[in-house]
Order: sequence, then structure tokens, then C-alpha cells
Amino acid sequence: MQQIVDLEAASEYQALNVPVVSIAFDAPEVLAAAGAEYGVDGTPLLTDTDQSVSAAYDVLQWAAGTGEPGHTFILVDERGKIAWIRDYGVVEKSMYVDPFEIANQVRDSLNS
Repeated sequence: MQQIVDLEAASEYQALNVPVVSIAFDAPEVLAAAGAEYGVDGTPLLTDTDQSVSAAYDVLQWAAGTGEPGHTFILVDERGKIAWIRDYGVVEKSMYVDPFEIANQVRDSLNS
């Protein structure tokens, strides 16, 4: 959740005008509680308990040992097609990625 909070606050990312949506296997009430605890402000926290969205975007190829998707970012264009995808897995023993890095990669994808 800290990743979402930091993307919401990162001016470099916000300048791209690309909304963030979080999709996880957790139940809605679990996501709502975590979002409130971390102070998520405006980012939709969606649940994928049947794994259909994860399967549709083929992120389960990077699934952790528990079967849950890793830390995957997907840029979906206005037609619903994947314009950029990147799985960060475990980065330095955490799943956090610097928002500036994400902003740069999304910006590059938008400009290509």
C-alpha cells in the first residue's frame, strides 16, 4: 500500500495524468482496511478473488510461491490494450519501486 500512497504523492507520476488502480487477490474489506491504514487517497482498490483479471493480463506468470501475482505494473491504453508491463518481483527484499522510476518508464512508454 505504501507504493500506492507514494505514487499518489509523486509529482513526477501525477504529471503524467495516468490513473493508478490497484488489483489484488484480497477480499474487499481487507483492501479497504489496508487502504485506510496507509492513507490511500482516491486510488481504486479492486479485488480479483477469482484471479480472472490477473489471468487476463497474464501476470500469474510471475506469481509468488503462494500463487499470488508479484509486484506488476501495467499501462493499459484507451483501447484496453497493454501498452507497457513490468514485473518487479522482489526488489531488494521488498516489493517497493521508486515512484520516479515508474514515472520515467511510463513516460517513455507514452512517448513511444
